[in-house]
Amino acid sequence: MRLLPVLAAATLAISALTACGGGSDNSADAGSATSGTVNWWGWTPTDNATADTYIAAFNQKYPDIKVNFKLVSISDWVAALRPALASGNGPDVFDMQPGAYVSQFKSFAVDQTKLAEDALGADWKSKVAPIGISGLSADGKLTALSVGSVYAGMLWINGDIFKKYALQPPTTLAEWEHVCDVLKQNKVGCFVQGAAQEGFDQDTLQSIANSVQPGLWTKVSTGDAKWTDPGIVKTFEIWKQLFDKGIMQPGAVGYQQYPDANNDFLTGKYGMVMMGTWYTQYATKKAMTAALGAAGVSGAKPFPILPIAFPDVAGAGNTSEMYGDADFGLAISTKAKSRAAAETFVKWMATSAEGQQAIANQLNDLPALKGVEPDFGSIELVDPAAQKQPVEQLIEKAGDVTEPREALLNADVQTGILAAATSVATGKATPADAAKTLQQAAEAAGVTFK
Repeated sequence: MRLLPVLAAATLAISALTACGGGSDNSADAGSATSGTVNWWGWTPTDNATADTYIAAFNQKYPDIKVNFKLVSISDWVAALRPALASGNGPDVFDMQPGAYVSQFKSFAVDQTKLAEDALGADWKSKVAPIGISGLSADGKLTALSVGSVYAGMLWINGDIFKKYALQPPTTLAEWEHVCDVLKQNKVGCFVQGAAQEGFDQDTLQSIANSVQPGLWTKVSTGDAKWTDPGIVKTFEIWKQLFDKGIMQPGAVGYQQYPDANNDFLTGKYGMVMMGTWYTQYATKKAMTAALGAAGVSGAKPFPILPIAFPDVAGAGNTSEMYGDADFGLAISTKAKSRAAAETFVKWMATSAEGQQAIANQLNDLPALKGVEPDFGSIELVDPAAQKQPVEQLIEKAGDVTEPREALLNADVQTGILAAATSVATGKATPADAAKTLQQAAEAAGVTFK
């Protein structure tokens, strides 16, 4: 399917005056649609090199709009963004993630429904991934335009390490433990995770739950089942086994996924890491080389990373299916100083064929626009022979995913998940007690259970 191009500058200038449903701006202060400075804050892309690639491609069409990207750690995101937006001295454009962030920041975001209609027509919803609309909408407002989607529920391995020790990707808990034993015998770390961060604990727990009983995690997230369900208790029991069996690295509950776990994996200290499809970018020579440099490794040779399925840790014969959401949308601040230029940038990133192709080719997100796919003819993988097929299979598989990742959970429930995960991991609570406490937290947060 061919996609509609970005509207001409004159149309953008007009739409800038009408697409700002959330703010009080008028034609006098919207600014130019083709020149100006746009300050963009985000926790993703997780490296400036990827953001710079997007901006450079944008500037080929709009050379007079300067985009400044500020990378903010996701662990500092709320604390940094809220006062900046409230003061009016914050970003013009900021990342928006489905779920808790939409709830917390929707009042600071312009309604972009008209922007989407201007760019793609009245039937714009049929031209983009549905998951990017539902997850970023609240109270009748489209808080952001989805740039692309990400999916989790799989692992990444260091292909060189697995090849060196003649290891096969584990498919069961016992095989996973065996891989760890072999690597430890050779003084190599096995699996690394930032268990101090809720989002990544949630990914591992959801994957375990899908091995125990497919779809159960989604049911408890919607209130169709309770967190005290035996399947969730079993999930926490297996989570504890990852620590007891030495699969999780020592001190995992004190690790952040970024930068700690990420840097440890990229520097070759560990053979496996829990990351989602956003990690596909590091299958390329360019992104892997930049990431190694960011991790403090100079002159290091890029190594091939390979996606593998999450093991059937429950031993029930269930495939642990993937899950996902819009990775992030680009929201426009109601107090943006360069409103029209910000709209031009967001439109280009989220709705133009050129912008979405740039997204696709970075392998960081699966494009929001239907019909846009990575151009592997122009993408240089670290080891094409080893990586091309599994990467293509991962992208194809992700396209069929319907189970949500973050969108169904509010901030209080996510805080409860982190507390439950760390209390079980450290032995301060039994799986059953942690599940009970999590259920109480969800009820206190206003979740209604059937």
